[in-house]
Amino acid sequence: MKKWKIAKYDKELAKKLSEECEVDPIVALIASSRGYTDPTDLEQFISEEPYFSDPQETADIIKAADIVNAVIADGEKIAVYGDYDCDGVTATALMYSYLKARGAECIYYIPDRFSEGYGMNTDAVSNLYQQGIKLIITVDNGIKSFEEISLANKYGMTVVVTDHHLPGDTLPDAAAVVNPHRKDCPSTFKEICGAEVAFRLICVMENKEPEELLPYFADLLSLAVLGDIMPVTLENRTIVRYGIEKLKTNASTGLTALLNVACIDRDTVTSSKISYGLVPRINAAGRMGKADRAVELLISDNIMNALNIAGEIDAENSRRQQIEKKIFEEAVAEIENSALKYDRIIVADGENWHHGVVGIVASRIIERYGVPAILLSRDGDTACGSGRSIEGFSLYGAIESCSDILLRFGGHSQAAGITLNTKDIPELRSRLNKYARETGYIPPEIRIDCRLNPAALSVDLAFALKTLEPYGEGNPVPLFAVTGAELQRITQIGNNKHLRLLFSKGTTTFQCLLFGVSADTFCFETGDILDLALNVDVNYYKGEYSVSAVIRALRISGTDDDIIFSQHCQLNDFFAGITADTSELLPTREQVGEIYKFINAGKVLPDRVKYLFMNKIGYAKTIIAISTLNELGLIASDEKGCLYAVKDAGKTVLGNAPTYKKLLERSSINE
Repeated sequence: MKKWKIAKYDKELAKKLSEECEVDPIVALIASSRGYTDPTDLEQFISEEPYFSDPQETADIIKAADIVNAVIADGEKIAVYGDYDCDGVTATALMYSYLKARGAECIYYIPDRFSEGYGMNTDAVSNLYQQGIKLIITVDNGIKSFEEISLANKYGMTVVVTDHHLPGDTLPDAAAVVNPHRKDCPSTFKEICGAEVAFRLICVMENKEPEELLPYFADLLSLAVLGDIMPVTLENRTIVRYGIEKLKTNASTGLTALLNVACIDRDTVTSSKISYGLVPRINAAGRMGKADRAVELLISDNIMNALNIAGEIDAENSRRQQIEKKIFEEAVAEIENSALKYDRIIVADGENWHHGVVGIVASRIIERYGVPAILLSRDGDTACGSGRSIEGFSLYGAIESCSDILLRFGGHSQAAGITLNTKDIPELRSRLNKYARETGYIPPEIRIDCRLNPAALSVDLAFALKTLEPYGEGNPVPLFAVTGAELQRITQIGNNKHLRLLFSKGTTTFQCLLFGVSADTFCFETGDILDLALNVDVNYYKGEYSVSAVIRALRISGTDDDIIFSQHCQLNDFFAGITADTSELLPTREQVGEIYKFINAGKVLPDRVKYLFMNKIGYAKTIIAISTLNELGLIASDEKGCLYAVKDAGKTVLGNAPTYKKLLERSSINE
């Protein structure tokens, strides 16, 4: 369940924008709700003309360009020091391939995720010195490498830092520090990834505008922008648009091979296919083994060699998926078999969970439970792991409040990594949840651009929406709400892995697809009045275009999310053992009886009971009633999870159920 948040918009403003910019009214409505309220801004957003700020505005970039150009001219040896994620790998490939094209003597170095960790380290610096390196150019790291850069200086090496991570109050003692987030950096557009910082430096070194050099690097840059989840606006939008076209028409040898193993037809490349098809495979190299293999792929000019490496990386990605699935199942088992599922922040831990995938699993835990999650891998006396958050809650702030019991930590609002003593995990869990309760409950949200009359669902609308592409962070695929639609027909498709649903509203009938849901797990029935959150796209089959509507969320029409999530929060606090007033949680005997009567009429999915009764008697009371009936042995679940009434159950009283008894006790105390 997620709280539906429908964007606020001004219809008159949207109408004006539609007329002045000559765009579809719904496109104008969506754009205006996303902040494009001025015709000039909207025209710039939808324009196919490239947009870039001046790279020379970036602090220290001219100094850095002069240093690198001088080292190339002198024939001295250069090392590009990168990182093992997609942004770091593409930044390394970009800078290395450029330097080689300039005739520079250079190597690249990427630290091992497991033995070295993120960023520069002193052993690597010493090793590079022994190889005769005179200049180190960091890409996507270096802004916090004080000790390592000081060591390089002692060796007589020069260091140029190019990074996009937030600096501290003091900058490292490098010859140049190119970072748009420096307090003294006057650059106008700062939401760029590490590869973009490196690209800016190349532009200044060449004394050329970004538009001139973009055709050479657009495919690599688009992977970095989308892989590092940068907002797809302004110059990022330009990069992704050009990157998609380059992947379609003139992709590099390495990315051509990667498209091949990912089974992506280059004519169908989209930002989504880059994000979910290419980026994970690049990341898999560093998560499961050596990220150097990914760099080697991206700089390869031999298609057979590239296909071999792409095949190896694809196999690593498959192994990553298997390990991820296993850890996810183990984490869910731990959460479900304990009170963790009621926590405001879930902290799950396991023995020797793979460090390279725990962050991905944390994201999946969030999708399942709707709260921030941290997954920790125990290895003897220490544990380390990664966490992810939901929008509106700073995970970094929560972790920082526990810094006194942590050995190491770092990250930002939505993602963080930590290391601590294994014995301190229970203390961390307790303090994080105390912090989350004090800062207030934030429900997970599904953000909807606008309500849509189903009569407007058409091929014309689907094509008009393409004006807003490419999509990504800061510019998501438009999501529409169709409310009060009656479910008319349910059809199984794809070997019962998916559903085609027919709806009607007024005089309009329309069909939608629901992926990943089978008929026996679908809790709604024909005749139900539902609200739908859906995406709209174009489908092309046998020479004809048709509109495709894909459902992302469903709920019983008329649901009040504020009430539902308030009760959900109270209910979780009760199950977590936190003292609270239980008066709003306790169902009456008549309400429990009504739910029992419904279940007694025939087997039913628990979610159907929940959805049908949560607006009638309340979400919390419905859950408590089901729990009470189950504890009393009056209902049970079959092998498919359906609830049914136990026919031979004897008479009993509600107070015999432990959950109901505890509620009664707390209710009497609070009265």
